Amino acid sequence: MPIRYPAPLRPGDRIGVTSPSSGVSDALWPRFEYAVECLRDRGFQVVVGALNHAPDHTSGPREQRAAELMAMLLDPAIRAVVPPWGGETGIDLLDLLDLDAVAAAEPTWCVGFSDTSTWLTPLTLTTGIATIHGQNLMDTPYALPDGMRHWVEVAAASAGDELVQRSPGRYRAGGWDDYAGNPTITELTLDGRGTWTRIDPGQEDHPVTFSGRLVGGCVETLSFLAGGRFADIRAFAERHAPEGLVVLLDIAEWGSYDICRALHAMRLQGWFDAASGIVVSRTKAPEPNGFTQNDAVRDALGGLGVPIVADVECGHVAPFLALVQGASTRLVHDGDTHTVTQRLL
Repeated sequence: MPIRYPAPLRPGDRIGVTSPSSGVSDALWPRFEYAVECLRDRGFQVVVGALNHAPDHTSGPREQRAAELMAMLLDPAIRAVVPPWGGETGIDLLDLLDLDAVAAAEPTWCVGFSDTSTWLTPLTLTTGIATIHGQNLMDTPYALPDGMRHWVEVAAASAGDELVQRSPGRYRAGGWDDYAGNPTITELTLDGRGTWTRIDPGQEDHPVTFSGRLVGGCVETLSFLAGGRFADIRAFAERHAPEGLVVLLDIAEWGSYDICRALHAMRLQGWFDAASGIVVSRTKAPEPNGFTQNDAVRDALGGLGVPIVADVECGHVAPFLALVQGASTRLVHDGDTHTVTQRLL
């Protein structure tokens, strides 16, 4: 069964902005407004939902958050939906989303990472509609390094197009930018040097190429969904990916022991049964007692016999690749070549 790709995003189209999980505080609201204005400067109409502020850890009651997201997903005039960022407890609205109605509607590009994975990945897994993992609204103003694509550019692709991206070999070694002090910042501080690393046992120094349909997201949210009706990855593979899956893992903030437990749980739920390869984000998450995040991945997944490539720009350390979930994906890690090629097939 083919993956369904939303229509290419074009200037003049409407983009919906809503916060299904956390909203934006007053101190950071100028950054939010600047990011919206950047989209308008690109020629888009931006529909800002009522639920984007931050009265507490969410932008509002779950029923209202779900209703606003559903309204945007089902509005044929809205061609893309992007939250300002993720959050903490977006899982509370999953059972309020009518994914059957989404599947029956004209597809809409949905974009984001972190807690956005909590509903973004289930949308792809249950409906077969492609989504984009990477770059939230608040990241939208940034200029990206050569070789990486902005999410707006990725969403402008047509079915059948090929998208090639590569690791820039640089990353943000420090913390997040000060949006309160400098809400209009557009230059990424990439002061760390390094690129992808192969970590499957016994193969660390070997080049590798693997392919399949890309799916995945934030471990800290998806590990709670694995094996359930919102994240039935085996059914998705049977319907859409007989060639296998490239499974993306974004490690955000859990310590390595917690990540190890979560990945073992996902493995036991069959999350990697159809994997032809695994990509793991670069992370700054804690590593207690010398047990590294790579150790955690190897402990849980090293026995699968598939290549595992870590330090990929698909997590909470900038810069962020915009990767299409559901797309046919080929990853090459060989010497100075670190590329991911996606075809919207």
